[in-house]
Amino acid sequence: MPMRPGASASGGASLLAAFRVVFVGGVISFRALFNWLNPYIYVPTMLIAPVFQILLFAYVGRSAGVADDGFYVIGNAVQYASIPCLFAMANTIAGERFTQTLGIVLSTPVNRVALFVGRSLPVVANGWFVAMVALFVGGRVLGVDLPLRVWPGIALCVVVASASCTGLGLLQASIALRVRSTAVLSNIVFGVLLVFCGTNVALDALPAWMAGVGRVLPLTHAIEGARRVAGGAGLGEVAGLLAREAALGVAFTVAGLLALRYVEGQSRRHATLELQ
Repeated sequence: MPMRPGASASGGASLLAAFRVVFVGGVISFRALFNWLNPYIYVPTMLIAPVFQILLFAYVGRSAGVADDGFYVIGNAVQYASIPCLFAMANTIAGERFTQTLGIVLSTPVNRVALFVGRSLPVVANGWFVAMVALFVGGRVLGVDLPLRVWPGIALCVVVASASCTGLGLLQASIALRVRSTAVLSNIVFGVLLVFCGTNVALDALPAWMAGVGRVLPLTHAIEGARRVAGGAGLGEVAGLLAREAALGVAFTVAGLLALRYVEGQSRRHATLELQ
């Protein structure tokens, strides 16, 4: 069947529009999300706080005689990527709802996947940056010397961890369509990840049911992979762990997109889209 004249051009324009929504729209949304912040707030919240979390658990571990400082530095640095990933993704919805611009955003004919994936990419980058700074600074403070050759592998583990946790944040964002504030929920989820993901207690030392929950949560496999890479393992040896982490991220992202579509439909039906 011959192609309809202009169909190719129309498809190219649609693809270009989708790319613009993903990259340009994502960056603009992320800038708006933190527009009311300044470096004096960002630095202590995102860059200093994780170092103190690392120090807290490292000294607790020293007192208890459990593991070494490197165990806590890597675990807490990677786990802290959940703060920007969870809060930022939830606030991309809650912020629009608070300013009563959510209806305008959702009334556009733009592809929903492109819209929310675009908003998630800067979040992943920010989560990676926060975790890597915490890892570097925490390691320097505690004297944990990681060889230069292991940093690329650890950086890859952190990228996968941030993407996976952003998928969980997207699922959490769907709740922002129905509740007044998601900050409390984000803190609860952060605490769950801190306890269940092997951040400060190895999975083997946790009760079986807790270890089982941890294995289906983001960060768990990436934390283990980062520790193995720091210990000298090659990327091929942790490929399975990273594949499982990535699979969890994809599953949570799909669940988040489906939940957003469902809750959006319910909110339209009950006129609660921008109800405060």
